[in-house]
Amino acid sequence: MAPAVLPALLPVCACLLLASGSAQAGKLLVVPMDGSHWLSMRSVVEKLFQRGHEVVVVVPEVSWQLGRSLNFTVKTYSTPHSLQDLDREFKVFLDTQWETPEQTMFSALTGSAKGFYDIMFSHCRSLFNDKKVVEFLKESSFDAVFLDPFDVCGLIVARYFSLPSVFFSRGAFCSNLEEGTQCPSPPSYGPRSFQGLSHTMTFRERVWNHISFLTEHLFCPIFFEKAIEAASEILQTPVTTYDLFSQVSIWLLRTDFVLDFPRPVMPNMVYVGGINCHRGKPLPKGIRIVSIVWLL
Repeated sequence: MAPAVLPALLPVCACLLLASGSAQAGKLLVVPMDGSHWLSMRSVVEKLFQRGHEVVVVVPEVSWQLGRSLNFTVKTYSTPHSLQDLDREFKVFLDTQWETPEQTMFSALTGSAKGFYDIMFSHCRSLFNDKKVVEFLKESSFDAVFLDPFDVCGLIVARYFSLPSVFFSRGAFCSNLEEGTQCPSPPSYGPRSFQGLSHTMTFRERVWNHISFLTEHLFCPIFFEKAIEAASEILQTPVTTYDLFSQVSIWLLRTDFVLDFPRPVMPNMVYVGGINCHRGKPLPKGIRIVSIVWLL
């Protein structure tokens, strides 16, 4: 088979992974992110489990949502922080968003909210400090890692155990999506995040957009500093964010192409729009009638 044909088959592999039928079930390692990220991922993981796939979820002992009321195997590892520490840093993060809703990428990633990100990035070091969990993962012979990239740990796990990885997220900070997929995204064409620019930029806006792109590359290493330190320590070799994101096999983008600016899509990028929250419950009958009358 020609090498050029292989990337085109990656989305097919993703569909087969999610499909039911007589195909042999796989063994999937899940490395999730806490909070609303997990609410989106959980629905997919539960469906995979119902279709006969063996699922193992690795989570920290301290979390808001992870590991609760799950039917599949859950492996936990201890963390140096408490739930109170997590709540405190997240409150700082939320307060920052309310105080400066229109902020730059730099302030969003390196401001007072950085303490919350540092806690998230510390999880992977805690995971690999738990020798029993690491030994279990090593002996389990997983087929792939299903990961949320926010805390980078899933990417580190996939590289450490040399496993194919399936990315599941709305996107990625710091151009890691474009660079990891080698997808063209020239700053003069695609507006950067947090800039409030439209797809019809003036020349001055295009210049500012390019400056924002360069600023990201200067300050994003500060944001990912703790994660990269942990990755280099765990993998026992210097690594960069590009090294981690470029190894992703399939990118399941939890969005829809109509919500983003037009851009090229690589063969291993698959849009799975609509998987963003719990399925809504039906409204009570009386409220439905009032809503219909109001719309009319």
